[in-house]
Amino acid sequence: MDNVTDHHENRLDRTGRRDDAVRAAVEQGWLGPDTPIVGLLDVTGIRESAAELRAAFDAVVAPGTPVLHAFAVKATPLVPVLRLLRDEGIGAEVASPGELALARAAGLSPARTVLDSPAKTPAELREALALGIAVNADNPQELDRIDGLMRSAISRSPIGIRVNPQVGGGSIEATSTATATSKFGVALRDEGAREWVVRAYAVRPWLTRLHAHTGSQGIPLELMAQGTAELFALAEEINRRLGRPQIDTIDIGGGLPVNFGSDATTPTYAQYARVLREAVPGLFDGRYGLVTEFGRSLLAKHGTVVARVEYAKSAGGRPVAVTHAGVQVATRTVYVPQSWPLRIAAYDGKGRPKEGPEVVQDVAGPACFAGDLLAEGRALPLLEQGDHAAALDTGAYYFAHHYAYNSLARPGIYGFTPDGAGGVAFATVREPQSLDEIVAESGGAHASALTTLRTPGRP
Repeated sequence: MDNVTDHHENRLDRTGRRDDAVRAAVEQGWLGPDTPIVGLLDVTGIRESAAELRAAFDAVVAPGTPVLHAFAVKATPLVPVLRLLRDEGIGAEVASPGELALARAAGLSPARTVLDSPAKTPAELREALALGIAVNADNPQELDRIDGLMRSAISRSPIGIRVNPQVGGGSIEATSTATATSKFGVALRDEGAREWVVRAYAVRPWLTRLHAHTGSQGIPLELMAQGTAELFALAEEINRRLGRPQIDTIDIGGGLPVNFGSDATTPTYAQYARVLREAVPGLFDGRYGLVTEFGRSLLAKHGTVVARVEYAKSAGGRPVAVTHAGVQVATRTVYVPQSWPLRIAAYDGKGRPKEGPEVVQDVAGPACFAGDLLAEGRALPLLEQGDHAAALDTGAYYFAHHYAYNSLARPGIYGFTPDGAGGVAFATVREPQSLDEIVAESGGAHASALTTLRTPGRP
Protein backbone atom coordinates (compact mmCIF):
# COMPACT_ATOMS: atom_id res chain seq x y z
CA MET A 1 0.00 0.00 0.00
CA ASP A 2 1.47 3.40 -0.93
CA ASN A 3 1.78 6.22 1.61
CA VAL A 4 -1.06 8.29 0.11
CA THR A 5 -3.50 5.39 0.32
CA ASP A 6 -2.26 4.45 3.78
CA HIS A 7 -2.76 7.96 5.18
CA HIS A 8 -6.20 8.20 3.54
CA GLU A 9 -7.36 4.97 5.14
CA ASN A 10 -5.92 5.96 8.52
CA ARG A 11 -7.83 9.25 8.30
CA LEU A 12 -11.08 7.47 7.51
CA ASP A 13 -10.51 4.98 10.31
CA ARG A 14 -9.83 7.80 12.77
CA THR A 15 -12.95 9.71 11.77
CA GLY A 16 -15.08 6.56 12.03
CA ARG A 17 -13.68 5.72 15.47
CA ARG A 18 -14.40 9.25 16.66
CA ASP A 19 -17.99 9.17 15.40
CA ASP A 20 -18.55 5.79 17.04
CA ALA A 21 -17.07 7.05 20.31
CA VAL A 22 -19.26 10.16 20.49
CA ARG A 23 -22.39 8.11 19.88
CA ALA A 24 -21.30 5.49 22.42
CA ALA A 25 -20.46 8.16 25.01
CA VAL A 26 -24.05 9.40 24.83
CA GLU A 27 -25.53 5.89 24.81
CA GLN A 28 -23.42 4.73 27.76
CA GLY A 29 -24.02 7.85 29.84
CA TRP A 30 -20.51 9.29 29.79
CA LEU A 31 -22.01 12.39 28.14
CA GLY A 32 -25.42 13.80 28.98
CA PRO A 33 -27.38 16.54 30.78
CA ASP A 34 -25.53 15.96 34.07
CA THR A 35 -22.10 15.45 32.43
CA PRO A 36 -22.25 17.98 29.59
CA ILE A 37 -18.57 17.92 28.61
CA VAL A 38 -15.99 15.16 28.17
CA GLY A 39 -12.55 14.68 26.68
CA LEU A 40 -12.12 11.59 24.52
CA LEU A 41 -8.80 9.96 23.60
CA ASP A 42 -8.45 7.51 20.71
CA VAL A 43 -6.15 4.81 22.10
CA THR A 44 -5.80 3.08 18.73
CA GLY A 45 -4.75 6.33 17.10
CA ILE A 46 -2.16 7.08 19.80
CA ARG A 47 -0.63 3.64 19.32
CA GLU A 48 -0.51 4.20 15.56
CA SER A 49 1.24 7.55 15.93
CA ALA A 50 3.87 6.06 18.23
CA ALA A 51 4.51 3.26 15.75
CA GLU A 52 4.74 5.74 12.86
CA LEU A 53 7.30 7.83 14.77
CA ARG A 54 9.50 4.84 15.54
CA ALA A 55 9.27 3.49 11.98
CA ALA A 56 10.06 6.88 10.40
CA PHE A 57 13.39 7.23 12.17
CA ASP A 58 14.24 3.52 12.04
CA ALA A 59 14.10 3.94 8.26
CA VAL A 60 16.82 6.62 8.20
CA VAL A 61 19.23 5.84 11.05
CA ALA A 62 22.11 3.40 10.72
CA PRO A 63 21.43 -0.03 12.24
CA GLY A 64 22.29 -0.18 15.92
CA THR A 65 22.03 3.59 16.48
CA PRO A 66 20.68 4.39 19.97
CA VAL A 67 17.44 6.34 19.52
CA LEU A 68 15.21 7.68 22.28
CA HIS A 69 11.86 9.20 21.37
CA ALA A 70 10.91 11.18 24.50
CA PHE A 71 7.31 12.45 24.59
CA ALA A 72 7.03 16.09 25.67
CA VAL A 73 4.92 15.59 28.80
CA LYS A 74 3.68 19.19 28.70
CA ALA A 75 1.62 18.32 25.62
CA THR A 76 -0.67 15.90 27.47
CA PRO A 77 0.28 15.59 31.15
CA LEU A 78 -1.83 12.55 31.99
CA VAL A 79 -0.33 9.51 33.72
CA PRO A 80 -2.33 6.91 31.73
CA VAL A 81 -1.21 8.53 28.47
CA LEU A 82 2.42 8.39 29.55
CA ARG A 83 2.02 4.74 30.54
CA LEU A 84 0.46 3.93 27.16
CA LEU A 85 3.30 5.65 25.34
CA ARG A 86 5.86 3.91 27.53
CA ASP A 87 4.38 0.58 26.47
CA GLU A 88 4.71 1.75 22.86
CA GLY A 89 8.43 2.39 23.28
CA ILE A 90 8.26 6.14 23.95
CA GLY A 91 10.11 7.86 26.81
CA ALA A 92 9.44 11.21 28.48
CA GLU A 93 10.77 14.75 28.20
CA VAL A 94 9.93 16.70 31.36
CA ALA A 95 10.24 20.39 32.19
CA SER A 96 9.21 20.66 35.84
CA PRO A 97 9.10 18.66 39.09
CA GLY A 98 5.42 18.02 38.42
CA GLU A 99 6.07 16.56 34.98
CA LEU A 100 8.87 14.40 36.36
CA ALA A 101 6.51 13.13 39.06
CA LEU A 102 3.93 12.24 36.39
CA ALA A 103 6.54 10.39 34.34
CA ARG A 104 7.72 8.43 37.36
CA ALA A 105 4.13 7.60 38.34
CA ALA A 106 3.66 6.22 34.82
CA GLY A 107 6.67 3.95 35.27
CA LEU A 108 9.10 5.77 32.98
CA SER A 109 12.67 4.77 33.79
CA PRO A 110 15.33 7.46 34.38
CA ALA A 111 17.24 6.11 31.37
CA ARG A 112 14.29 7.05 29.14
CA THR A 113 13.67 10.46 30.69
CA VAL A 114 15.10 13.85 29.70
CA LEU A 115 14.90 17.02 31.81
CA ASP A 116 14.62 20.33 29.96
CA SER A 117 13.62 23.64 31.53
CA PRO A 118 14.92 27.20 31.47
CA ALA A 119 14.48 27.57 35.24
CA LYS A 120 15.70 24.41 36.99
CA THR A 121 16.18 24.79 40.74
CA PRO A 122 19.08 23.22 42.67
CA ALA A 123 16.66 20.66 44.08
CA GLU A 124 15.43 19.68 40.58
CA LEU A 125 18.97 19.26 39.32
CA ARG A 126 20.04 17.32 42.40
CA GLU A 127 17.13 14.90 42.00
CA ALA A 128 17.73 14.40 38.28
CA LEU A 129 21.44 13.76 38.74
CA ALA A 130 20.79 11.36 41.61
CA LEU A 131 18.32 9.39 39.50
CA GLY A 132 20.49 9.31 36.38
CA ILE A 133 18.06 11.34 34.25
CA ALA A 134 19.48 13.10 31.19
CA VAL A 135 19.80 16.86 31.71
CA ASN A 136 20.17 19.63 29.15
CA ALA A 137 21.64 22.75 30.75
CA ASP A 138 19.96 25.89 29.47
CA ASN A 139 22.58 28.53 30.21
CA PRO A 140 26.02 29.22 31.73
CA GLN A 141 24.68 29.88 35.23
CA GLU A 142 22.88 26.55 35.22
CA LEU A 143 26.03 24.80 34.04
CA ASP A 144 27.91 26.40 36.95
CA ARG A 145 25.27 25.00 39.26
CA ILE A 146 25.68 21.53 37.75
CA ASP A 147 29.45 21.86 38.18
CA GLY A 148 28.96 22.21 41.92
CA LEU A 149 26.65 19.22 42.10
CA MET A 150 28.99 17.08 40.02
CA ARG A 151 31.90 17.87 42.37
CA SER A 152 29.94 16.56 45.33
CA ALA A 153 28.37 13.45 43.81
CA ILE A 154 28.79 10.81 41.17
CA SER A 155 26.03 10.78 38.58
CA ARG A 156 25.13 8.50 35.68
CA SER A 157 23.15 11.29 34.02
CA PRO A 158 23.99 12.13 30.42
CA ILE A 159 24.45 15.90 30.40
CA GLY A 160 24.39 18.37 27.54
CA ILE A 161 23.94 22.03 26.76
CA ARG A 162 20.92 23.50 25.00
CA VAL A 163 21.83 25.96 22.29
CA ASN A 164 19.69 28.35 20.28
CA PRO A 165 20.78 28.24 16.63
CA GLN A 166 18.98 31.56 16.03
CA VAL A 167 17.75 30.50 12.59
CA GLY A 168 14.51 32.48 12.86
CA GLY A 169 10.84 32.03 13.70
CA GLY A 170 7.73 30.64 12.13
CA SER A 171 4.19 31.94 11.80
CA ILE A 172 3.44 31.81 15.55
CA GLU A 173 5.89 33.85 17.61
CA ALA A 174 5.01 32.17 20.91
CA THR A 175 6.05 28.73 19.63
CA SER A 176 9.21 29.88 17.83
CA THR A 177 12.17 29.04 20.06
CA ALA A 178 15.11 29.75 17.71
CA THR A 179 14.63 33.48 17.21
CA ALA A 180 17.38 36.00 17.92
CA THR A 181 15.98 36.78 21.38
CA SER A 182 14.42 33.46 22.44
CA LYS A 183 14.61 32.81 26.17
CA PHE A 184 15.83 29.23 25.59
CA GLY A 185 19.40 27.97 25.41
CA VAL A 186 22.74 29.59 24.66
CA ALA A 187 22.29 32.01 21.74
CA LEU A 188 24.94 30.72 19.34
CA ARG A 189 25.27 33.82 17.17
CA ASP A 190 25.74 36.22 20.07
CA GLU A 191 29.27 37.53 20.42
CA GLY A 192 31.56 34.98 22.06
CA ALA A 193 28.79 32.43 22.64
CA ARG A 194 29.98 29.74 20.25
CA GLU A 195 33.51 29.86 21.65
CA TRP A 196 32.12 29.66 25.19
CA VAL A 197 30.23 26.48 24.27
CA VAL A 198 33.35 24.86 22.82
CA ARG A 199 35.38 25.72 25.94
CA ALA A 200 32.60 24.42 28.19
CA TYR A 201 32.93 20.98 26.59
CA ALA A 202 36.72 21.13 26.58
CA VAL A 203 36.92 21.41 30.38
CA ARG A 204 34.04 19.06 31.16
CA PRO A 205 34.55 15.55 29.79
CA TRP A 206 31.16 14.58 31.23
CA LEU A 207 29.35 16.87 28.80
CA THR A 208 28.38 14.33 26.13
CA ARG A 209 25.18 15.68 24.57
CA LEU A 210 24.08 18.70 22.57
CA HIS A 211 20.47 19.90 22.31
CA ALA A 212 18.40 22.37 20.31
CA HIS A 213 14.71 22.84 19.58
CA THR A 214 13.74 25.18 16.76
CA GLY A 215 10.06 25.48 17.64
CA SER A 216 6.75 23.76 17.09
CA GLN A 217 3.43 24.81 15.60
CA GLY A 218 3.94 27.24 12.73
CA ILE A 219 7.54 26.17 12.02
CA PRO A 220 8.10 24.82 8.48
CA LEU A 221 10.04 21.57 8.11
CA GLU A 222 12.85 23.31 6.24
CA LEU A 223 13.45 25.70 9.15
CA MET A 224 13.39 22.83 11.62
CA ALA A 225 15.95 21.01 9.48
CA GLN A 226 18.10 24.14 9.30
CA GLY A 227 18.15 24.33 13.09
CA THR A 228 19.19 20.68 13.28
CA ALA A 229 21.90 21.25 10.67
CA GLU A 230 23.34 24.07 12.79
CA LEU A 231 23.26 21.77 15.83
CA PHE A 232 25.03 18.97 13.97
CA ALA A 233 27.70 21.33 12.64
CA LEU A 234 28.41 22.53 16.18
CA ALA A 235 28.73 18.96 17.48
CA GLU A 236 31.17 18.18 14.67
CA GLU A 237 33.17 21.33 15.43
CA ILE A 238 33.40 20.56 19.13
CA ASN A 239 34.53 16.97 18.59
CA ARG A 240 37.04 18.03 15.94
CA ARG A 241 38.55 20.81 18.06
CA LEU A 242 38.72 18.57 21.12
CA GLY A 243 40.28 15.78 19.09
CA ARG A 244 37.91 13.20 20.56
CA PRO A 245 34.27 12.08 20.00
CA GLN A 246 33.10 13.60 23.28
CA ILE A 247 29.62 14.46 22.06
CA ASP A 248 28.00 11.10 21.42
CA THR A 249 24.29 12.05 21.34
CA ILE A 250 22.37 14.84 19.63
CA ASP A 251 18.93 15.86 20.92
CA ILE A 252 17.01 17.50 18.06
CA GLY A 253 13.90 18.37 20.08
CA GLY A 254 10.45 17.89 18.59
CA GLY A 255 8.06 20.39 17.11
CA LEU A 256 6.50 18.63 14.14
CA PRO A 257 3.54 20.90 13.27
CA VAL A 258 -0.01 19.56 13.25
CA ASN A 259 -2.57 20.09 10.50
CA PHE A 260 -5.63 21.55 12.25
CA GLY A 261 -7.45 22.14 8.97
CA SER A 262 -8.62 18.60 8.20
CA ASP A 263 -8.43 15.01 9.38
CA ALA A 264 -5.32 14.43 7.28
CA THR A 265 -2.04 13.88 9.13
CA THR A 266 0.42 16.20 7.45
CA PRO A 267 3.32 16.55 7.63
CA THR A 268 4.17 13.02 8.68
CA TYR A 269 7.09 11.76 10.71
CA ALA A 270 8.33 9.93 7.63
CA GLN A 271 8.35 13.16 5.61
CA TYR A 272 10.25 14.99 8.34
CA ALA A 273 12.79 12.19 8.71
CA ARG A 274 13.45 12.29 4.97
CA VAL A 275 13.88 16.09 5.04
CA LEU A 276 16.37 15.71 7.89
CA ARG A 277 18.29 12.97 6.09
CA GLU A 278 18.65 15.18 3.02
CA ALA A 279 19.65 18.26 5.03
CA VAL A 280 21.87 16.57 7.64
CA PRO A 281 22.96 13.15 6.33
CA GLY A 282 25.75 12.81 8.88
CA LEU A 283 23.24 12.84 11.70
CA PHE A 284 22.12 9.35 10.74
CA ASP A 285 25.39 7.59 9.91
CA GLY A 286 25.71 5.94 13.32
CA ARG A 287 28.28 8.26 14.92
CA TYR A 288 25.69 9.90 17.15
CA GLY A 289 22.86 8.62 19.26
CA LEU A 290 19.61 10.48 18.66
CA VAL A 291 16.96 11.93 20.98
CA THR A 292 13.65 13.43 19.83
CA GLU A 293 11.06 15.29 21.93
CA PHE A 294 7.78 15.25 20.00
CA GLY A 295 4.58 16.15 21.84
CA ARG A 296 1.68 17.77 19.99
CA SER A 297 2.15 15.64 16.88
CA LEU A 298 1.77 12.40 18.85
CA LEU A 299 -1.51 13.30 20.58
CA ALA A 300 -3.36 16.20 18.94
CA LYS A 301 -5.21 14.23 16.27
CA HIS A 302 -6.39 11.65 18.78
CA GLY A 303 -8.30 13.86 21.19
CA THR A 304 -11.78 15.37 21.01
CA VAL A 305 -13.66 17.67 23.39
CA VAL A 306 -17.39 17.00 23.17
CA ALA A 307 -19.81 19.44 24.80
CA ARG A 308 -23.58 19.54 25.03
CA VAL A 309 -25.41 22.53 23.58
CA GLU A 310 -27.21 23.91 26.61
CA TYR A 311 -29.03 26.67 24.75
CA ALA A 312 -29.44 27.80 21.16
CA LYS A 313 -30.18 31.46 20.59
CA SER A 314 -29.44 34.27 18.14
CA ALA A 315 -27.83 37.70 18.35
CA GLY A 316 -27.80 40.23 15.55
CA GLY A 317 -29.33 37.64 13.28
CA ARG A 318 -26.55 35.12 13.85
CA PRO A 319 -27.29 31.79 15.59
CA VAL A 320 -25.29 31.15 18.75
CA ALA A 321 -24.88 27.70 20.29
CA VAL A 322 -24.00 28.04 23.98
CA THR A 323 -22.00 24.96 24.97
CA HIS A 324 -19.98 23.75 27.94
CA ALA A 325 -16.62 23.91 26.14
CA GLY A 326 -14.82 27.21 26.02
CA VAL A 327 -11.82 28.94 27.49
CA GLN A 328 -11.43 26.39 30.30
CA VAL A 329 -10.51 23.61 27.82
CA ALA A 330 -9.40 25.60 24.75
CA THR A 331 -7.55 28.56 26.21
CA ARG A 332 -5.25 29.24 23.27
CA THR A 333 -8.07 29.07 20.76
CA VAL A 334 -10.29 31.47 22.70
CA TYR A 335 -7.59 34.06 23.36
CA VAL A 336 -5.62 33.74 20.10
CA PRO A 337 -8.11 32.32 17.58
CA GLN A 338 -6.18 33.47 14.54
CA SER A 339 -3.21 31.26 15.49
CA TRP A 340 -5.11 28.35 17.03
CA PRO A 341 -8.39 27.79 15.13
CA LEU A 342 -10.17 24.51 15.81
CA ARG A 343 -12.46 22.51 13.59
CA ILE A 344 -15.90 21.90 15.07
CA ALA A 345 -18.02 18.85 14.28
CA ALA A 346 -21.76 18.86 14.90
CA TYR A 347 -23.51 15.88 16.48
CA ASP A 348 -27.16 15.49 17.35
CA GLY A 349 -28.63 14.69 20.75
CA LYS A 350 -27.94 10.98 20.29
CA GLY A 351 -24.32 11.56 19.38
CA ARG A 352 -24.74 10.98 15.65
CA PRO A 353 -23.09 13.23 13.05
CA LYS A 354 -25.58 15.98 12.34
CA GLU A 355 -26.80 16.47 8.81
CA GLY A 356 -28.53 19.35 7.10
CA PRO A 357 -27.61 22.60 5.39
CA GLU A 358 -24.69 24.52 6.81
CA VAL A 359 -25.52 27.71 8.66
CA VAL A 360 -23.05 30.40 9.70
CA GLN A 361 -23.11 30.45 13.50
CA ASP A 362 -21.04 30.99 16.63
CA VAL A 363 -20.11 28.18 19.00
CA ALA A 364 -19.76 29.71 22.45
CA GLY A 365 -18.41 28.48 25.74
CA PRO A 366 -19.80 28.83 29.26
CA ALA A 367 -17.43 31.48 30.65
CA CYS A 368 -18.70 34.93 31.54
CA PHE A 369 -16.94 37.07 28.96
CA ALA A 370 -17.93 37.88 25.40
CA GLY A 371 -14.84 36.44 23.76
CA ASP A 372 -15.39 32.90 25.06
CA LEU A 373 -15.96 31.42 21.61
CA LEU A 374 -14.77 28.05 20.30
CA ALA A 375 -15.62 29.21 16.79
CA GLU A 376 -16.97 32.45 15.37
CA GLY A 377 -18.94 32.71 12.13
CA ARG A 378 -18.47 29.03 11.37
CA ALA A 379 -20.58 27.22 8.75
CA LEU A 380 -22.03 24.05 10.33
CA PRO A 381 -25.31 22.15 10.40
CA LEU A 382 -27.41 24.26 12.75
CA LEU A 383 -26.68 23.35 16.38
CA GLU A 384 -29.82 23.16 18.50
CA GLN A 385 -30.51 22.67 22.18
CA GLY A 386 -29.45 19.18 23.25
CA ASP A 387 -27.06 18.69 20.31
CA HIS A 388 -23.31 18.32 20.79
CA ALA A 389 -20.37 20.34 19.50
CA ALA A 390 -17.05 18.55 19.21
CA ALA A 391 -13.75 20.44 19.11
CA LEU A 392 -11.42 18.26 17.04
CA ASP A 393 -7.63 17.72 17.22
CA THR A 394 -7.58 18.62 20.92
CA GLY A 395 -5.54 15.70 22.27
CA ALA A 396 -2.58 17.99 23.09
CA TYR A 397 -2.56 21.31 24.95
CA TYR A 398 -6.33 21.40 25.32
CA PHE A 399 -8.58 19.48 27.72
CA ALA A 400 -5.64 18.26 29.81
CA HIS A 401 -4.61 21.89 30.45
CA HIS A 402 -7.53 23.18 32.46
CA TYR A 403 -7.97 26.92 32.97
CA ALA A 404 -10.20 27.49 35.98
CA TYR A 405 -12.05 30.59 34.75
CA ASN A 406 -15.38 30.95 36.63
CA SER A 407 -14.29 27.94 38.73
CA LEU A 408 -15.49 25.70 35.93
CA ALA A 409 -14.83 22.05 36.72
CA ARG A 410 -12.21 20.01 34.90
CA PRO A 411 -13.98 17.57 32.58
CA GLY A 412 -13.61 13.83 32.80
CA ILE A 413 -11.26 12.30 30.22
CA TYR A 414 -11.84 8.84 28.78
CA GLY A 415 -9.85 6.67 26.44
CA PHE A 416 -11.71 4.55 23.92
CA THR A 417 -11.14 1.62 21.58
CA PRO A 418 -13.41 -0.60 19.48
CA ASP A 419 -14.60 -3.46 21.71
CA GLY A 420 -14.39 -6.11 19.00
CA ALA A 421 -18.14 -6.64 18.94
CA GLY A 422 -19.18 -3.57 17.01
CA GLY A 423 -19.24 -1.29 20.04
CA VAL A 424 -16.86 0.98 21.92
CA ALA A 425 -15.06 0.33 25.22
CA PHE A 426 -14.11 3.24 27.49
CA ALA A 427 -11.54 3.61 30.26
CA THR A 428 -11.29 6.49 32.72
CA VAL A 429 -8.12 8.56 32.25
CA ARG A 430 -9.04 11.36 34.64
CA GLU A 431 -12.17 11.67 36.79
CA PRO A 432 -14.29 14.79 36.37
CA GLN A 433 -13.54 17.36 39.04
CA SER A 434 -16.02 17.58 41.88
CA LEU A 435 -17.31 20.77 43.51
CA ASP A 436 -15.65 19.73 46.77
CA GLU A 437 -12.31 19.54 44.93
CA ILE A 438 -12.83 23.02 43.52
CA VAL A 439 -13.48 24.37 47.00
CA ALA A 440 -10.45 22.54 48.42
CA GLU A 441 -8.14 23.89 45.69
CA SER A 442 -9.49 27.39 46.33
CA GLY A 443 -8.48 27.48 49.98
CA GLY A 444 -11.59 25.94 51.48
CA ALA A 445 -9.61 24.56 54.43
CA HIS A 446 -8.42 28.09 55.25
CA ALA A 447 -11.68 29.99 54.97
CA SER A 448 -11.00 32.09 58.10
CA ALA A 449 -7.30 32.68 57.43
CA LEU A 450 -7.61 36.30 56.38
CA THR A 451 -10.29 37.34 58.84
CA THR A 452 -8.13 36.18 61.75
CA LEU A 453 -5.10 38.21 60.64
CA ARG A 454 -4.77 41.45 62.58
CA THR A 455 -2.37 44.32 61.97
CA PRO A 456 -0.74 45.34 65.29
CA GLY A 457 -2.34 48.46 66.71
CA ARG A 458 -5.50 48.17 64.60
CA PRO A 459 -8.85 46.89 65.90
